[in-house]
Amino acid sequence: VSPPGLKITAVAAIQKDVRGLVVRGSCGSPSKLSHYIQRLMGKDTGKLSPGAWVPRFLALLTTPLDVSPIQFSSVDLSYITQGETALQRALSILQQHTSWQAETLLDAGAAVSSAALPGLGKVFRAEVVLAVPVAQLHRELFERIEQMPQWNPTLSRVKVLQRIGTDTLVTHEVTAPSPGNLVGQRDFVSVRHCGRRETAIYLVGTATHVEPLPLQEGCIRAESRLSCIVLQPLAGDPGRTHLTWLLSMDLKGWIPASVINRVLPQSQADFIKHLRRHLSAATCP
Repeated sequence: VSPPGLKITAVAAIQKDVRGLVVRGSCGSPSKLSHYIQRLMGKDTGKLSPGAWVPRFLALLTTPLDVSPIQFSSVDLSYITQGETALQRALSILQQHTSWQAETLLDAGAAVSSAALPGLGKVFRAEVVLAVPVAQLHRELFERIEQMPQWNPTLSRVKVLQRIGTDTLVTHEVTAPSPGNLVGQRDFVSVRHCGRRETAIYLVGTATHVEPLPLQEGCIRAESRLSCIVLQPLAGDPGRTHLTWLLSMDLKGWIPASVINRVLPQSQADFIKHLRRHLSAATCP
């Protein structure tokens, strides 16, 4: 068995090596990267399908340097894989030349558009520039996610059920009851994952299943097909952030599509309005 110090050094070296290759594009095709990863992780991985060795590799990349990779259970690895799969799906959407149609909103504090995409249905995209750096938004939207109901009145509770490493969470969110709300109260169980590409941070979420987590009384268990918030420093002004938010949800229940297509983009605009107000209050003396 390798001494802990040697194991940490090895993990750090592999993380640096592979991330460098990905950023530089030195691996060429995905098949070459796959071969390189298998070589790094040992010859035995060559006998395994990608579904078997990819989770191991993802766990290795996301492991803090003071934690041994063997501390991840198979359930932990499945959550990491779900998060990374959601990130890859979001990156694919962001890189496509999609024709986005502008949405008309009440009291819009952000530009919201939509497009119908295969496998997801209607996806909404909100864009806004916020006068705070990326790191602050990362703290508010990921690290301090349980405090979100304090400034976002549409949520009554957010609970982190599990933390896997530093970049993956399993959360349970409950929306706040609202008189006259056409949708009604919902709760969500999600994997949330943080990814980084160059100067941008990607905060992705997707529905998952946790046992045992009974349904909440008065709530319908809805599902996030895909949520991805991209935090990108504004060119020439790193103190400001360009935020892009992709959102696709299945709210469940008997709700007409016309209502959902009106509610979801408005909820994005409302969230950004509450976030902006919270950030403004936090910067005031």
